[in-house]
Amino acid sequence: MRILVLNGPNLGRLGTREPEVYGTATIDDIAPLVEAAGSLEQRVEADVRQTDDEAELVGWIHEAVDARTPVILNPAAFTHYSYALRDACAQLQGVAPLVEVHISNPHAREAFRHTSVISGVATGIIAGFGLDGYRLAAAAIVGR
Repeated sequence: MRILVLNGPNLGRLGTREPEVYGTATIDDIAPLVEAAGSLEQRVEADVRQTDDEAELVGWIHEAVDARTPVILNPAAFTHYSYALRDACAQLQGVAPLVEVHISNPHAREAFRHTSVISGVATGIIAGFGLDGYRLAAAAIVGR
């Protein structure tokens, strides 16, 4: 099973950006976590990508829709205001699972982070478990 693992703005800076919030692991540490959710019967291949560009992220979601590929999405700052990304994600409904992931718990942070325009079209949401949230998301997808 191939899972597209998409990461939004500033997540390429993991390991150096606010380690007290996001930890010291880097984006390169995500693929092994996702692939660990597989088994001998259901091998998982993680295609991990990161962009600071909203249009590129929307294009990757379109790619997932067309290929019926499950998606783990950390929309980062786009979580709170990108209706373009939300509309692209809505196209996955009934096509492939979409799990929204956040490394920190946005509800325990500043008030502007409490709203996600993506959550309403996601299959599920995992937040606050650090990078382990990606593994949990993959396990949920594999379990479906």
